[in-house]
Formats: sequence, structure tokens, C-alpha cells
Amino acid sequence: MFTRSSLLREILADRLAAFGLIMVMVFALIAIFAPALTPYDPMDVLINPETGKAAILQPPSRYFVFGTTNLARDVFTQVLFGSRIALLVGLTSALVVTIIGMNVGLLAGYYGGSVDMVLMRIVDIAYSVPFVPFAILLISLLQPSTFNLIMIVGLLMWRSPARVIRAQVLSLAQRPYIKAARVAGASNFRIMYVHLLPNILPIVLLYVPLSVGWAIMAEASVSFLGFGDPHAISWGGMLQSAFATGAMRVAWWWTLAPGLAIVLLVISVYFINRALEPIVNPSLRE
Repeated sequence: MFTRSSLLREILADRLAAFGLIMVMVFALIAIFAPALTPYDPMDVLINPETGKAAILQPPSRYFVFGTTNLARDVFTQVLFGSRIALLVGLTSALVVTIIGMNVGLLAGYYGGSVDMVLMRIVDIAYSVPFVPFAILLISLLQPSTFNLIMIVGLLMWRSPARVIRAQVLSLAQRPYIKAARVAGASNFRIMYVHLLPNILPIVLLYVPLSVGWAIMAEASVSFLGFGDPHAISWGGMLQSAFATGAMRVAWWWTLAPGLAIVLLVISVYFINRALEPIVNPSLRE
């Protein structure tokens, strides 16, 4: 059985994972303290101190670290505030995906038979639905918002953890200690969540960083296509604005900063996931 300290040791023992953990913590601190890290609001129209005119598409300088947009807004400030949406969508979606996938996998693997067949057919249907067109369709029918995007990610991305957890539960359900629990009169609920759940937690844990990475990329993709939350500053939305205004070719700083932020955060999350894999599959240590 793994503990919190053993998880931390696994991560710190891997240099890339330790780097990833540090970067995720840095992004989290940036998201929390974004207003204190910049003198501007992300929607402020800035003035160039040297010319006294609106700082439209200004390259990086001592006044504007990451340059400005076509509306004279500070790119650095928008990148800082964009980390809030990235982490909110990533962490919340991961929670939704993990809870749905874990419970579907438990139910399908434990009960088997018709319950397993129905749930696995639903998983097959979920696999057949392409994410981006499905997200665009639902957002068009509803409205662009962060909450709706989280729900859309949760509706589709639970399929992989559900299938893997179900396979593990099928094996565990035949173990002697599970049969002994049934003989002792333990309810199905108790067997699933007291006896089986602790043994599949490593797999559940493995899918948390994976889901965070998927969700961040999904939010950036949907926002880049123009279906993100119009009231939120996001990295994908920044890229979409640069593309839609035609500034992507000339204002490289406008796209470089949010693009690097997306890549760095997603890679950091996957580095952490890489260090957790030996917990699920100890043979990887050899």
C-alpha cells in the first residue's frame, strides 16, 4: 500500500518528475498571486511612456516584458491570469474524470454480466465520439463557459480510466479476501469501496496527471477555435486572438508566451505521471 511519503519519494527520485512538480507548484503560485505579480489588469489599454500613445503590438521591452497585443494589452499579465483557467479546468476536469471513470470501472468489474456489458458499450460509444466536434456542438447548443467545458471533458475523458480500472477489478474480484468478505456478509458497497478501492488507487492516481494534461490541451484547443469562455483570459484564447487578427506572423511575442506556457505545464504534468508509473507496474523498475 502506497503512502503520501512514498509518492513524494517516487517523484523526487526522478529528476524530470521533480522538475515537473516544481513547475506545477510555480504555476499554482502564479495563478493564486497573479494580481500581485503585475501592475496591470489583463484588460487595461496601456500607454507607451516614451511616445505617450497606445502601446499597440509593442515587442518585449523594459516597460512590457512579454510585449503587448493589438489592443495595447500586456501579454505578460494575460499569461499570468491565463494560468488560472488552465489549472482550474485541468484540476477540476481531472477530478470529474477520475470520479466517473473509477466508479464505472468498479461497477463494471465487480458486477460483471449485463452491468458490465452495458457500461462497456457506453465506453465504446464514448471512444467513438471525437472530442473537438462534440465540444463545439455542445458549447454551441449551450454557451461558451468554463463550467460547460469542464463538464464536456468529464463526459468523454473518463472512458480510458474506466476500462483500465474495470480490467483490474475483474482480477481482484476473484481474490480470496474478496470471497471471504462476501462470506462474512459484507455488502456490495463495502466490498467495492473498502476492499477493492484501496487496491486500485495506484491506477486511479496514475490517471489524475494524465487527465490534467488532457484537460489543459482540450481547453486550449477549444479556446483557439473560438469556443472558449469569452469572459475569461486563457492561453488558448490569446492564441486565437493573435490568429484572428492576423498578428500571429508579425507579433511573435503574442503567441510565444502562451504557447510556451501550455507546453511547459503539460510537459510538467506528464513528467510527474511518468514517475508514478512504477507504482502501478513495479516491473518498470527493472
